[in-house]
Order: sequence, then structure tokens, then C-alpha cells
Amino acid sequence: MSFNKLFQFLRNLNKNNHKEWMDEHRKQYHEVRDFYIKWLNEMDIKLAAVDPDYSPTTGKQAINRINNNLLFHPDKPIYKDHFGAGLDKEKGKGDFYIHIGINGSFVAGGFYKPKKQILDSIRAAIDYNGNEFKKILREKSFKETFGGLMEEEKLKTAPKGYSQDHEHIDLLRNKSFAVMHELTQKEIMEDDFQEKLVDIYKKMLPFRNYLNHAITV
Repeated sequence: MSFNKLFQFLRNLNKNNHKEWMDEHRKQYHEVRDFYIKWLNEMDIKLAAVDPDYSPTTGKQAINRINNNLLFHPDKPIYKDHFGAGLDKEKGKGDFYIHIGINGSFVAGGFYKPKKQILDSIRAAIDYNGNEFKKILREKSFKETFGGLMEEEKLKTAPKGYSQDHEHIDLLRNKSFAVMHELTQKEIMEDDFQEKLVDIYKKMLPFRNYLNHAITV
């Protein structure tokens, strides 16, 4: 089994996105899923070796369901076009997310549109010591790897309790505090893919540590 077969399965599923096809190809699905779980188990060991605060996460714990949640998103197809998984999982903290899909692959971390309590805690940390956070965001290897924060949605004005002329207002207006690094299918199928992910994980770690500390203090 390989990522090449995983991508092929997802392409076939995307063309036949209905329960009848999945039932007919359930064995193939489990073979692909088992391959990815085994691969995640290997990644789990590698990441734990470079981060003393890493939370061990088995492949079965990490992998997301391939079914879309039609209760909240009834217009979506039954099945996703990707396999998603979150490593370094610990309740209340941001994980290291790996997204392998036919319409784009990436790794990401931080908090994407978090709940109010988490968002308030992050903003409080930035209010207290935003310079430290900006130093992390401006670090050369970090910028080269992630570019910057994902800024899909921001407040038009200052959040409640903060002034418009706050020195860190550019950060405080964010509704998400997450970064991502896009991956190509060619990269994913190379022999050193796991080593590349370990390197990306290490470059993201100061960012994730800052946020995780912010919501636990």
C-alpha cells in the first residue's frame, strides 16, 4: 500500500460519491485507511522524539471520519475528498493537523475559528506580551514555511475591551490563529516525506507552544 493508492482511491470515491459504491469498495477503503493509520503511528513516534511535551496520539485516535457531517452541512457530499488527522492531541489544545486530499494537501496548526473562551485567552496573551508572539511570526524560517497567519476573516474594528490604537490591534482583530503549509502530491510520495513533516512540526512548535500556553494559564 502507498500514498499513490490512497490518492487513487480518493479520486474514484470522488467520482462515485454514494453509499452503494462505498459498500462495494469497503475492503479497499479499509486497506487504504489501515495504511494511513500505520503511517500516522510512525509519525507519532517521530514527533514524540523531537518534542518532550508531545501528547502521544495513535493513528486511530488521530484519523478523522471520512463521512461528512450532513446534519450541519446537508449540501456536502456523503464522503470527503481527503483523509484528515490530528497528531499531538490533548483536550483543549491545538493539534498538528495533516490533510491529504485530491483537491489540496497541507499541514496546519493553531486554532481555526476557536470558541470565544479560547479566543479571549489568546487575545489576553497578546495584550500582555504580543511582542513575543510577533517575534515568532517574524522569524525567518517560520515566514518561509508558513508565510503568516491565516487571515480569512478578521474583525472590522477592535474586539470588545481593546482600543483601536492598541499596539497589537493587527493581531487582536483576528478570529483565527492558525498557520498552514501546502503540500504537493509529489512531496507526499517521496521517501523523505515523514522527515519533511518533522521539520515543519519543529518550525511550527514555538507558535503552537505560545498559543497552548495562552489558553492554559
